[in-house]
Amino acid sequence: MAAQRKMTFGLVVGNRGFFPSHLAKTGREEMIAAVEAAGDTAIVLGPADSEHGAVETYAESQRCAELFKKHADEIDGIIVTLPNFGEERGIVDAIRLSGLKVPVLVQATPDRSDAMTIATRRDSFCGKMSACNNMMQYGIQYSLTTLHTESPSSKEFKADLEWFSAVCRIVKGLKNLRIGAIGARPTAFNTVRYSERILETSGITIETIDLSEIFGRINKMKDTDDAAQAKLAAIKSYVTTAGIAEAALMKMAKLGAVIDGWMKQAHVTISAVQCWTSMEEFFGVVPCTIMSMMSDNLIPSACETDVAGTLSMYMLALASGTPSALLDWNNNYGSHPDKCVCFHCSNLPKHFFKDVKMDYQAIIAGTVGKENTFGTCVGRVKAGGMSYARYSTDDRRGVIRGYTGAGQFTDDPLETFGGAGVAEIPQLQKLLKYICREGFEHHVAANFSDVSKSVHEAARYLGWESHYHPALED
Repeated sequence: MAAQRKMTFGLVVGNRGFFPSHLAKTGREEMIAAVEAAGDTAIVLGPADSEHGAVETYAESQRCAELFKKHADEIDGIIVTLPNFGEERGIVDAIRLSGLKVPVLVQATPDRSDAMTIATRRDSFCGKMSACNNMMQYGIQYSLTTLHTESPSSKEFKADLEWFSAVCRIVKGLKNLRIGAIGARPTAFNTVRYSERILETSGITIETIDLSEIFGRINKMKDTDDAAQAKLAAIKSYVTTAGIAEAALMKMAKLGAVIDGWMKQAHVTISAVQCWTSMEEFFGVVPCTIMSMMSDNLIPSACETDVAGTLSMYMLALASGTPSALLDWNNNYGSHPDKCVCFHCSNLPKHFFKDVKMDYQAIIAGTVGKENTFGTCVGRVKAGGMSYARYSTDDRRGVIRGYTGAGQFTDDPLETFGGAGVAEIPQLQKLLKYICREGFEHHVAANFSDVSKSVHEAARYLGWESHYHPALED
């Protein structure tokens, strides 16, 4: 797995002259220290550029905007910090003039009840409302801290910065995203239909390739090809393959090598792959291990050509920096109303398992023959907190919509096949009714992280409808 990417933030320090301007100086320094303590970088005016490196006048807004333009490719988001009331026009002009379309976090530093003199009172509490009002007027989308006022050095702001960073990673990661659809949607899976045109309105492009082209490229590849041999070695180091025929492993290796090559050639980042049952009938293995390896490397790959599913996986992976899986909401768990079994055949990333081995696809083996179904990654999903998400195109209304929330995988006993785990979701029955009433798919993306609130907020920036389960306090 890749390390979590460090962030770069454009920092706008608010100041209003008839409030104590020395607070702008110390406030700027405190916010820079908070950003750098998180391992991130702040792009901000210096004292040589404006009074205390803050923004108040239109000329200072212009200088701030020019600075942001120079670093436009680096800046993931903007933080507006209000160490005093702040000049709302200067703040919004700086953001507008920069041309940046990135998430914006508005932070206001609290007053101290024992320091309310004319020399020390901040009034940031009030100034934050004015700044937000102006952003609304200017059409600038923005996010709020958990508390109305938070010190940059507080544990609350530290948590909010982490949350906001995840929002920024999602928004930036989906910009001009290209998804590879490998093979046609299986006929039996109407549920994973989606609209390429609606996704395109969000700048998400689908690049397609037929399975016949994939198989044709495989047929031209020799067993001794460097790419095939490298992928074969990677498979054997990734998962236990005892009892799996070498011929089947070589097929998987060639499949993986060809998909890797095509994705690079087509400039696609993530993928969805046709499986049932063309792959097994006409090629003789399942693609699960290859897909598992990609997902484990933060390159999500969803089965049944579920393009919206891999998009949802990617949102979670961008937010957390850890692998996502695509699962079925599959079974009740006894009589527990807030527990269910989540399952796939499976292509879950290794990150999800207590332990894992390669096996055959038990469900369709009786139809296509066991010898044609090797390549699944099977085992028990480990216990731990998780976030889930599902975003899809609503073709009747022409929108992208979805839901997200948090829960946990448990250690409850479970004897079954494939890749499976017991999930516990607060008010699960309410969520299931929502899924059914709104007509969402049976597939859901999951991730061992607490990033569902970041996913929900990012969806708002993207212009998508998002339902948070069970409900946010605000």
